[in-house]
Amino acid sequence: MRMTVFGAAGQVGRRTVSEALSRGHEVTAVVRDPARYASALPPGARRRSGDASDPAAVARLSRGQDVVISATRPGAGREQELVATAEALLDGTARGGARLLLVGGASTLTVPGTGGTVADAPDFPDDWRAIAAACAAQLGVCRAAPPAADWTYLSPPALLEPGKRTGLYRSGSDTLLTDPEGRSVISMEDFAVALLDEAERPRHRRARFTVAY
Repeated sequence: MRMTVFGAAGQVGRRTVSEALSRGHEVTAVVRDPARYASALPPGARRRSGDASDPAAVARLSRGQDVVISATRPGAGREQELVATAEALLDGTARGGARLLLVGGASTLTVPGTGGTVADAPDFPDDWRAIAAACAAQLGVCRAAPPAADWTYLSPPALLEPGKRTGLYRSGSDTLLTDPEGRSVISMEDFAVALLDEAERPRHRRARFTVAY
């Protein structure tokens, strides 16, 4: 398959590029400044510059591709950029003729046994509320997208951190996944596995899903 990955130098992005390359896919790794992020990009990927918030750039980098994966994440104070970026990605991939896999947030997942969401929990950190609200709006943009947009939204579990690749995970839809000890976690490496599995064998078109151990 031919894939474009936006945010390819980020923690999730570069693991996604590496996973895709290990499976034999042709990968275009997109960052805003390839010279700045050269050392962070896995070897073997085609390096391109581009802005995921620019629909024209997204369309250009989507043409001839099977899948576009976006793992961009704005810095503190710029959280609402997620919304405009989602709109640009949906527009650009529809024009370019590619499917979109969008890495989102966990804040809107329902917490088992509570009826509330992750963001509704009393111990939800105040520092995360801006990004949580932006991720909720991001998901709303996807769900309101016109039929021409072929999107999938992947919400991480409560904890997404660097670790080992096991190739194992469970998947769900709109409910936070927890293990028998109540933990909701997956490594970034296995999160990338889930992304690539969905790219190769789509099961959640125009829908959100989540993964965890």
